[in-house]
Amino acid sequence: MSAEEKKSSPVSDAELDVMLDDRFVMHTYGRLPVEFVSGHGATLVDSEGREYLDLLGGIGCASLGHAHPVVADAIREQLGRVWQTGNYFYAEHRGELAAALSTMLSNTTDEGGHVMGSTGTHWKTFFANSGAEANEGAIKLARRWGQEKLGGAHVIVTARKSFHGRTLATLAATGQDKFHQSFRPLPEGFVSVPLNDIYTLRERIGRGGICAVMLECVQGEGGVWNANYDYLRDVRELCSEAGILLICDEVQTGFYRCGSPFCYQRSEIEPDVVSMAKGIAAGFPMGAVAARAEVADLLQPGDHGSTFGGNPLACAAGLATVRTLVDEEIGEHVLSVGRHLRHRLTAMHHVTEVRGHGLMRGAQLDAPVAARAVEEGLTDGLVLNHIGDSILRFLPPLVITRAEVDEACDRLEALLDRLA
Repeated sequence: MSAEEKKSSPVSDAELDVMLDDRFVMHTYGRLPVEFVSGHGATLVDSEGREYLDLLGGIGCASLGHAHPVVADAIREQLGRVWQTGNYFYAEHRGELAAALSTMLSNTTDEGGHVMGSTGTHWKTFFANSGAEANEGAIKLARRWGQEKLGGAHVIVTARKSFHGRTLATLAATGQDKFHQSFRPLPEGFVSVPLNDIYTLRERIGRGGICAVMLECVQGEGGVWNANYDYLRDVRELCSEAGILLICDEVQTGFYRCGSPFCYQRSEIEPDVVSMAKGIAAGFPMGAVAARAEVADLLQPGDHGSTFGGNPLACAAGLATVRTLVDEEIGEHVLSVGRHLRHRLTAMHHVTEVRGHGLMRGAQLDAPVAARAVEEGLTDGLVLNHIGDSILRFLPPLVITRAEVDEACDRLEALLDRLA
């Protein structure tokens, strides 16, 4: 539609956006009846000028909140230079970002998530555009490891209720049958076992053919289920004994979402491969997979690639985000506010359990009203998210304040009382 046609249209710009979206965009999402046009911190503003407290954070991507000035300035500056050159050439900020990630990945923390020191491990990173692409890279690294180090072993063990992406390979890795329907045959070479069951995992590895174990430290899409610290330590030991890779999918849990730079650090382990995305660039599309140098060096020129991955614009956003997260010591803020959110949720009448770490929380409800809570929450100025019919998932911007948590929880508690 031309500018003149839009001016003469009897509907508003927002209404037109909805009409065009419904007509021309694939219906792969059940959209809620709101269009957000601006934001700041943990607040979103819709096309009618209404404000909302955002407890979803762009599905965990808005790590520094909406329109953070440092990231916005970095993107603006790079926009005036160069956006895309391709990976045949060096790119501004890419090496700096990879070095910063190596430092973050090598952090050690205690079980509470407080940074204590460094392992000194040298990590190398491949940059992609999404979490699914990052996990595809992790899968290829595992298969190469199996080929080169384990006589052709190629099976990757994942956990039931896991979620690793929506490409065919990452769907096959996902331990939820509901995501597999209508897309079979899926790629082979994946098996799933129950989370936190070290005996079943040991038995499956003992049968041979395994090249890697791939786990989320907190299962996000599966319902916000924690991997126990002792379990993760046992998995690390088991993988080391068998000579297979441990892959931690930190797409949703990384970049201080759970308080520490990466969630695996809370269990005091170090994996071989880490996939990441979401919070890496404060909402700008970016993903990455990092590996210990010994593993990373198994991929040579031509083995993997991405046209847009690691472009100067994305790397500018990523570097600004990572530096700000570290400089502002966001981890301590996340631990403090995350505890407060947990306490407020636990005290609610219709919440039977609260899971997760930091500012990644799942509230189990005593009635199947989660979907209604998400819909009606918009009327109360809340952006919520549900998993199934009885779990609310919380992934607010990491900059959310205690006062904002209190205001959001007051509204949510009243909402749940109405729906019960």
